[in-house]
Amino acid sequence: MAETYATDQACKEARARLEMQGMSVKDFAIQHQLNPSTVYAVINGQKKCLRGEAHRAAVLLGIKQGAIPAQVAAER
Repeated sequence: MAETYATDQACKEARARLEMQGMSVKDFAIQHQLNPSTVYAVINGQKKCLRGEAHRAAVLLGIKQGAIPAQVAAER
């Protein structure tokens, strides 16, 4: 079975991108209307990011390729 968790390297790069922007993980979560706990779990590699809010967070963080369904994006 393929590895479904984000790689350590991808998580480190996402955290570095946030730092370069001067943005905390919590600020990112609030800006994108995400639960900060979910974003912390994604960026620490604790979530699989297959669906729902974890998937959305991973895509927005650039940790994984994917799309955010238009319906979900419109609700935000």
